Amino acid sequence: MQDLTPLRVLQLYPKEDYFTGAAIQLRELTLGLRARGHHVVVATRPSPMWRQKTAEANIPHVALPMSHELDMRSVAGIIRLLREHGIQVVHCHKGRARTLALLAGLFERIPVLILNRGVSFPLDPWNRLGYTTDRVTAIVAVCESIKRGLVAAGVAPEKIEVIYSGTDTDRFHPGVDGSRVRVEMGLAPEHFLVTQIGVRSWRGNDDVVEAMSRLARAAPQARLLIVGAPPPRITSLMEKARARGIEDVTRVIGHREDIPEILAASNITVDASYAGLGLTGSLRESLALETPVIGTNLEGIPELVLDGETGLLVPPRNPEALAQAILRIIENPTRAKAMARAGRKRVEALFSTRVKVEKTEALYSRLLAERA
Repeated sequence: MQDLTPLRVLQLYPKEDYFTGAAIQLRELTLGLRARGHHVVVATRPSPMWRQKTAEANIPHVALPMSHELDMRSVAGIIRLLREHGIQVVHCHKGRARTLALLAGLFERIPVLILNRGVSFPLDPWNRLGYTTDRVTAIVAVCESIKRGLVAAGVAPEKIEVIYSGTDTDRFHPGVDGSRVRVEMGLAPEHFLVTQIGVRSWRGNDDVVEAMSRLARAAPQARLLIVGAPPPRITSLMEKARARGIEDVTRVIGHREDIPEILAASNITVDASYAGLGLTGSLRESLALETPVIGTNLEGIPELVLDGETGLLVPPRNPEALAQAILRIIENPTRAKAMARAGRKRVEALFSTRVKVEKTEALYSRLLAERA
């Protein structure tokens, strides 16, 4: 860090998960700020993994129950942290954190209070109040699309800073070796692996299964891998694959930590989300690895996937369009690789962890200077 006074920051995360997209973004931001000389405290719900990993990184971690939005034990804990660490910036991830911080701010001054907004679901009246109150200094939106949605809901545009979610381009890079994963999955060189990372109701997993069934005759070498499913969803997705006659070419697995290797083993990554998303992390990570991508033409995805330049876009809830896009990639590997290489350059320029940390640091410093 150069020419900047070290900041004292509290990252407030009212969950205990460690490997979801939001948790990854939080920890990489924390590690990046710590590396640049700032004092960062992380408060999460009780979590052995967060406790272990923050201790290894020499980052203060506090477990707070944060069991509901009026949890006064957690409010008292936040007040204690504000006083003990001389916190200047509270960065809230998720709505519950915002409400608890606002309550704590009634008893102890918070110089800068920032909310993170990473989803595009509409704001209800209660949430809208939480974004428009003068006690919230700024909102970080993870893409321009989310900013437009907030402005449409009545949030002042000058209050919103767009800072894209970041990808660690040192961990996700074109030299990652996916051969072990291909052997594990029983893939021969001629097999074309289509991968989707993430299983949620609105991620379009069923649409991907349907698209693969439509692709089976035209591309018998295609194989489908869906990663990150809880056990009940593994069963239900495999039942859907069986019903469509593609059980033998489909594999659904649970949580994995070797995502770079999985994406490197893939010939293409798809995301068929149709609601709620900001900007899908697996598409950023895939392009960082120079793995071709297809995403839906929705929310923040077109800000990363420029159709025909860094990947392909398809309408949401349209398995036929998705099947045809996958077939285009299969039939034009040279063009697909060129788009993926362009995608890597775009990630490096706009969507890297380095860029995210630098922009967040600059936002904190600017807001503190304005408050001073």
